[in-house]
Amino acid sequence: MNSFWKQIIIQTILKYKNKKSVDNNEYSNFVLAKGYREFLINIRRLFKDFILITIGIFSASFGFKGFLLTNHFIDGGATGISLLISALTKTPLYILIICVNIPFILLAYNILGKVFAIKTAIAITGLSIVLATVTFPNVTNDNLLVAIFGGFFLGAGIGFAIRGGAVIDGTEVLAIYLSRKFGTTIGDIIIVINVFIFAAAAYFLGVEIALYSMITYLAASKTLDFIVEGIEEYIGVTIVSSHSEDIRQMIIHKMGRGVTVYSGKKGYGKRGETKDVEIIYTVITRLELNKLNTEIEKIEPTAFVVMNSVKDTKGGMIKKRPLEH
Repeated sequence: MNSFWKQIIIQTILKYKNKKSVDNNEYSNFVLAKGYREFLINIRRLFKDFILITIGIFSASFGFKGFLLTNHFIDGGATGISLLISALTKTPLYILIICVNIPFILLAYNILGKVFAIKTAIAITGLSIVLATVTFPNVTNDNLLVAIFGGFFLGAGIGFAIRGGAVIDGTEVLAIYLSRKFGTTIGDIIIVINVFIFAAAAYFLGVEIALYSMITYLAASKTLDFIVEGIEEYIGVTIVSSHSEDIRQMIIHKMGRGVTVYSGKKGYGKRGETKDVEIIYTVITRLELNKLNTEIEKIEPTAFVVMNSVKDTKGGMIKKRPLEH
């Protein structure tokens, strides 16, 4: 390993593990190799996130310009607000997408961390640029097809962005914040927001367009759920690992989440040998899943991880402590 890579590793990875100023020679080859592996994991993850977010941007843009804009249909959430204002004021959508989402980006910085906020800002900016510069054909003027397929491509775009660790619709960020503040579910908050949006659409654009827009929202929601593999608002994660203490510390200090540790046994081999092991259980939101998987991979790539959908939670640290990215 040459000195150039040692410098990168020490500056980007190892400096966070030792707060004191140390000389480069104090790092063993094992520590340097481990830091280098973590560096590569981060690079691969960032590249994968970039691809997913880019796919999401172009899919959402196609849904907007290929279907929804020419028929003045809207969606729920921040995109629905942007579409509604664009239809009423003739303001370009690419400007409104940024303006409407700025408060949500700032909110994301406070409750979901700097990395998530930066990714979201980049994703929303990219969406705005594509809407402003890329031409898409108007696929159809049939209202039902516009509502269904416009929602499909828009929902797919939002879903791919979430898989990449960002959002291009900031409503979920607001819903997470309000659910923590008032103790309600994220789903309830989103429903209340969308009721006001579609009521405004019915008043300003007409009942028929509002009804078609509800179809758009339903199509987008179901597609989003499919893209993110049916992940609900909360995910229960069970982790079986020989480095359970390191993973426990990571979840507490890096993820800002509480954990439950079970004493159990794991079996392996033809003879069914068993070995004592500590089993870790934690609950996270779906927006945190990308970060958790990355951190577990850094500690033990072969760790056995089981994820289950959780409808809602009460108490604990899931709603009381902000993320520490």
